[in-house]
Amino acid sequence: MRASRVAAGYGARVAVAESGAFGGTCVNVGCVPKKLFSYAAHFREDFHVAAAYGWTVGAPRFDWPVLRANKDREIARISGIYEKLLVDRGVEIFRARARITGPHEIEISGKKKSAKHILVATGAWPQVPGIPGREHAITSNEAFHLEHLPRRALVVGGGYIAVEFASIFNGLGVETTLAYRGARLLRGFDADLGTRLAEEMTKKGVAILLNANPSRIEKNAKGLAVAFNSEKIEVDLVMFATGRKPNTAGLGLEAAGVTLAADGAVAVDRFSKSSVDSIYAIGDVTNRLNLTPVATAEGMWLARTLFRGEPTPVDHENVPTAIFADPNVATVGLAEDAARARFGAIDVYQSSFRSLRIVMSDSQERMFMKLVVDRATQRVVGAHMVGADAGEIIQGFAVAVKLGATKAQLDSTLGIHPTAAEEFVTLREKRE
Repeated sequence: MRASRVAAGYGARVAVAESGAFGGTCVNVGCVPKKLFSYAAHFREDFHVAAAYGWTVGAPRFDWPVLRANKDREIARISGIYEKLLVDRGVEIFRARARITGPHEIEISGKKKSAKHILVATGAWPQVPGIPGREHAITSNEAFHLEHLPRRALVVGGGYIAVEFASIFNGLGVETTLAYRGARLLRGFDADLGTRLAEEMTKKGVAILLNANPSRIEKNAKGLAVAFNSEKIEVDLVMFATGRKPNTAGLGLEAAGVTLAADGAVAVDRFSKSSVDSIYAIGDVTNRLNLTPVATAEGMWLARTLFRGEPTPVDHENVPTAIFADPNVATVGLAEDAARARFGAIDVYQSSFRSLRIVMSDSQERMFMKLVVDRATQRVVGAHMVGADAGEIIQGFAVAVKLGATKAQLDSTLGIHPTAAEEFVTLREKRE
């Protein structure tokens, strides 16, 4: 989307081949519907907290078909807007799957088309481990379109998709278990984030099984029996969130001479160029940093490189991201271990507290905030948070980290009181 619109704006003749709905994973089976579901799941807790503020409401009742139908309508609206944006820019659209047949040639519906540049932006697809009974499980793709909400659900995985859907199911009243083969959630993130998130999700009723990997799924009269190494649990739905694979099969890339990684990802340089000079790739299909804003930025940078005469390399440094679990998680910059490996001596500042919003209720949810500082330069190299609106808060601090702000500069910034965000500029005590 972004590459096509920006390139067309620079005067390039652009065509897009798309056999599915416009907007890709993010709009149709990713960020947008997931965030809508996350909002829905959190209302149950909001009703509970509201009672401490004097509100009296009837017993809340959730209607899954209403949420699903309203979500579908909104996603269709957004997808239609995206397609119209392309048409308005003069982009030619082919509603079919394309296959690359040469460095400058593709085939669509049996017809050959030529182009000076070919861009592959086909994303990735969820993967399900090859265990017996895998056909009884679903992925996040199908979770957005369930006919009925299950009574009991097992989510397998420990990454952001897994914790988000476990939180969604739990918030909507499903008896939810999250199973992960590792020792802590959110591998690749700051270690404290996974630990703190697990604590908070457990408080909210999610059963978390660590060092647990399902070996078999069997369907019976009661539902689905899932076997682990030392136990078996009965559920009504199993969802795997155990990784995604780049969508390169059947595109003709290898025959065209494009080098692929072992997982099928298109190998590219820092300008997103493949091993064939005229063929480029961006987004999840390259398996670099698989985030929607990163993919759209890569598209913009590529259009600038090819059609504006401004070679712009990909910049993956200090990319902020959020995980819309309950509670939210957000981060920018380096995790503590990564910062220590890069800089050696570091200072860590952190805080954990109950937010003002919930102190009059019996909710025991705790927010967690953490700053990682390079001791030699006093530059803030990482900011991490678990708690309500973490994404909204970290977005602002991402600017500071990107610009190389020092701890002293954060200290000199006045906080907005009373807010949770002010904690980041009032952290004074180093962690021992």
